[in-house]
Amino acid sequence: MPLGHTWGVGRVTVSRRVSRVTVGQPTVTAPDTLVAEEPLELRVGGRAIAVTMRTPGDDMDLLAGFLVGEGVIRHREDLREMRYCAGVDDEGHNTYNVLDAHLATHVDEVPMSLQRALVTTSACGLCGKATIDGVEVTSPYDLRADGTSIDAEWITTLPDQLRAAQQVFERTGGLHAAALFDVASGQLLVLREDVGRHNAVDKAVGWALREGRLPLRATLLLVSGRASFELAQKAAVAGIPAMAAVSAPSALAVDLAERVGLTLIGFLRGPSMVIYAGADRVHNSVDEPATAAATVTVTVTVTG
Repeated sequence: MPLGHTWGVGRVTVSRRVSRVTVGQPTVTAPDTLVAEEPLELRVGGRAIAVTMRTPGDDMDLLAGFLVGEGVIRHREDLREMRYCAGVDDEGHNTYNVLDAHLATHVDEVPMSLQRALVTTSACGLCGKATIDGVEVTSPYDLRADGTSIDAEWITTLPDQLRAAQQVFERTGGLHAAALFDVASGQLLVLREDVGRHNAVDKAVGWALREGRLPLRATLLLVSGRASFELAQKAAVAGIPAMAAVSAPSALAVDLAERVGLTLIGFLRGPSMVIYAGADRVHNSVDEPATAAATVTVTVTVTG
């Protein structure tokens, strides 16, 4: 599978019959749409490095973003190709649940410490790390050098844009989302959905890598859930200067944001937000002093 090809896997949702019970009303049996969750084995050069539980679709973005977040690759040229390989169901059909990446020859060999000791669940991307020392990845980019100024009023419009673009969430109500916005134009660059919040961010960052957009200067990452340490780290490693979440950040995420110069926003709901780190990047026009002094007209009467 060439690097530039995005494989569309048609198993994002599944249908099941359910019983809807409302007190005081008859039980209704009807079909319901659920989010698919399947394992994806991630390989580099034929060697398995992790298994993650994910929603099928945009798998190549997921693997590319995963490798960016782990500090393995930084540029599109570092990734030679990706392809689905072994993995069949009971009928012998390819499950598209094993994905292999081949890196460019100039990229250092993937260290054994990257290999996850356990299956990475959809709830926790770091749960499978082999050692505690392997948790933090140093960003190759200086976020403090990114002088992006972000309008607070514009930030408050982003959750509605996120929800409007969540096609699968509208049918299931069971997916996390990650969206990248260009601060200068206000444009939504990409949105990715997944049953795992860390997978959604990996998919968005992987898209950016494959488009040759890293580092993601002058952008804002919006996530649909809470702002965990892992998500803040993924933003920093991709060169994203600002991250916002509709829910709370963790204390460790705030510590990381302060240390690396990441603007971290939580509780982005309606017209309000809480800025936990990097508040100097957020411009609130109400806080600005008057730009010009009031003009005072003075009449002088001269007698002589």
